[in-house]
Amino acid sequence: VAVFIIGSGMYKKVKPQGNIMIKVSKCIGFAIKNRFRHRSKEFPKREHWLDWASEKYDKRLIAQTKAVLKVLFLYIPLPMFWALFDQQGSRWTLQATAMDGNFGSMKLQPDQMQTVNPILIIIMVPVVDAVVYPLIKKCKINFTPLRKITVGMFLASLAFVAAALVQVQIDKTLPVFPAAGQSQIKVINLGTDGATVRFESPLQSVNVMSMESTGYMTFETSQLQSLNIISGNKTRTEVIKLPGGNRHTLGIKNTATDIVANWLFDNVTSKPEEGNNLIRFINNFPDTINVTMGNTPFGTLMSLSASNYNLFSGGRKYNITAIINSELCSVNSKALGFGSAYTIVINRCTGETLDVTYSEDISPNTVHMAWQIPQYFILTCAEVVFSVTGLEFSYSQAPSNMKAVLQAGWLLTVAVGNIIVLIVAGASKLSEQWAEYVLFAALLLAVCIIFAVMAYFYTYTDPNEIEAQLDEEEKKQVKKDQDAYEKQAEAVSRM
Repeated sequence: VAVFIIGSGMYKKVKPQGNIMIKVSKCIGFAIKNRFRHRSKEFPKREHWLDWASEKYDKRLIAQTKAVLKVLFLYIPLPMFWALFDQQGSRWTLQATAMDGNFGSMKLQPDQMQTVNPILIIIMVPVVDAVVYPLIKKCKINFTPLRKITVGMFLASLAFVAAALVQVQIDKTLPVFPAAGQSQIKVINLGTDGATVRFESPLQSVNVMSMESTGYMTFETSQLQSLNIISGNKTRTEVIKLPGGNRHTLGIKNTATDIVANWLFDNVTSKPEEGNNLIRFINNFPDTINVTMGNTPFGTLMSLSASNYNLFSGGRKYNITAIINSELCSVNSKALGFGSAYTIVINRCTGETLDVTYSEDISPNTVHMAWQIPQYFILTCAEVVFSVTGLEFSYSQAPSNMKAVLQAGWLLTVAVGNIIVLIVAGASKLSEQWAEYVLFAALLLAVCIIFAVMAYFYTYTDPNEIEAQLDEEEKKQVKKDQDAYEKQAEAVSRM
């Protein structure tokens, strides 16, 4: 910014001479209105519908407007490209929230993956200009601007196919939650003895070692009647009355007198968004404790009771502290990954150090964010050959004073592209994200074919030649008018 301000005094600043957008709009509007007024067959047809504006506007403006409209016509399919391109900041970022951002000592947050695009742009623009295009030229391939734009659209479509393939792998790692008539149960053994839990009649039997837990087991809620817990030389029968469509955790512990069984309602219905983690605690102390993790207090927990879940940023470690009988104990948590949910069991305090065990309620993201790099690379290549070439082509095919009109048209394609995303996403009703990626890829591929046909019939023009021709015609007209004036003056003098 400082360099821009310092150098502004050396810029050539041309004062604006009227609003070209208004002139072009009025010219088009008058041509349409005039053509409608003279729509009957008694009026001879004109070569171009814009020629109906000749009664009010000069040939130069009409010719320039024709050149602009010729380019703007090619803009019609372009919004579909931007509909895909601008999803980097929305759907692709959401995709990254379900991925692992652990790059060794560096932890990337999902929204930071967007920096891949500008970094690749800086690298790819000179590489494409200095290496790729010259190689294509040496192969004697006529790689015209419109062909470059077509290739850019195809590459963007290919990038979304790559995104769909990544999404399929992500979906395989997502947790399965119970349906309306089902219940999911996980058992945590909080005791020092192993235990066996049998669900009657007989549905399933599991062995749970000391300080370990099972994964979630899915049952039809109507079939869940009771369960038997066997630990050491003790047995306990527990009647099961659970609401359907939910997850539950059964905490069991073989104490000196009996087997304790506590049901915990797991109020988590989806994987944490934006790569965050959900954490709760179980107090396995005989005494009441007060727990804090990071700067988040979990409050006071009675013996064998559980806290509610709290949300934490993913990819970090946190300090866990517990106050037990006025004694402060602490420990650093393990790396929790991204998008996980854990139940942390506080077992004991040894020398001011907490002993904790982790029960995984929802596994952290396992598909690495690096798998997004190929789709970013392909889309960046698409942007290089599409966006840069698009404006370069537009300016080369229209008069210099019409750049504002073309810039407005180009920005309009971006805006329309964002509207297309809203319309397609709202109308498709696709439940699977990978299917939506494929849908957008297919739509752009279809538009790419249409654009290729339009480009095939396009005839390149040289605005400078048109301007020179108009200048020559104006000179001839001026000379003609001058000759006529001189003849008229001579005739008057003779009288």
